[in-house]
Amino acid sequence: MAHFDFPLAELRAYVPSTPEPKRFDDFWSGTLAAARRAAVPPVVTEVATPLRGVTTYDVTFSGYAGQPIKAWLNRPAGATGPLPVAVEFIGYGGGRGLPIDWLLWASAGYAHLVMDTRGQGGNWRGGDTPDVDDSGAGPSTPGFVTRGVQSPETHYYRRLYTDAARAVEVAAELPGVDPTRLVVTGKSQGGALSLVAAGLVPDRVSAVVSGVPFLCDIRRSVTITDSNPFNEVVRFLRANPNLASRTLETLDFIDVVHFAKRVTAPAVVSAALMDDVCPPSGVFGAYNSLSGRKQIEVYEWDGHDGGRSYFDTLALEFVEGAM
Repeated sequence: MAHFDFPLAELRAYVPSTPEPKRFDDFWSGTLAAARRAAVPPVVTEVATPLRGVTTYDVTFSGYAGQPIKAWLNRPAGATGPLPVAVEFIGYGGGRGLPIDWLLWASAGYAHLVMDTRGQGGNWRGGDTPDVDDSGAGPSTPGFVTRGVQSPETHYYRRLYTDAARAVEVAAELPGVDPTRLVVTGKSQGGALSLVAAGLVPDRVSAVVSGVPFLCDIRRSVTITDSNPFNEVVRFLRANPNLASRTLETLDFIDVVHFAKRVTAPAVVSAALMDDVCPPSGVFGAYNSLSGRKQIEVYEWDGHDGGRSYFDTLALEFVEGAM
């Protein structure tokens, strides 16, 4: 994929024009408050694995509307004392898979909570959490972006964003962790959820790692790439042009740009100039909306791989310095 978005100098100055809904804060604070009222204590159970350097726990915690969400918790075997904790979110279509899939942060000395993604896990890594609340029944394109998209109340990402914020709150209260050293991390959809969670519960998050985040500057992104998942919106509106206004207004409620404005923790973000999945202007739009300490790593020759292990290494170093 060749460079197709703004030149880098323009990206660094780009300010999105995405409209913020008037009731944005009330909508999300009310949703989170309801989830907290419905929550029950998490269930944490040690599981046997072939891993000798990591101890693994199966975790079930309360997400949106108190619904059960699965997670893995990996800890360095034999670690004593409160550990810093990393909460990781997963890319589009993937689930939590197996504990052996998640060794990076535990290897670096962190307790590592990996949140399963409700209803996903059918594309490239299996999942264990159903989307039990599909109250947004109605027309949608296969995938998740347009599921329940005719209302913010019924949209799929209302549930997933709430799950992410609750994962952070639960992680901060797990035994053996230091709640003052909590990092959120992920790539693509996971990178979006990192910024969202840090914006929804800023007092809980100490550092943010967001690799090539999805769902940024949605109104622009759907017009400049033909790649999924953004193309789900295009196909939906092609079939339902009469629903365009309502659809875009709903998507404004989940645009990561608005959450980025509310992030207070230090953040490191990656952008790839050949990324046609999460266009660089969207990533820069979210990054430029961050008001605190921040750093962006630009990978001129990368697509949606967004820096790969080079970014992982840099992220670990950034977080160590931030916390």
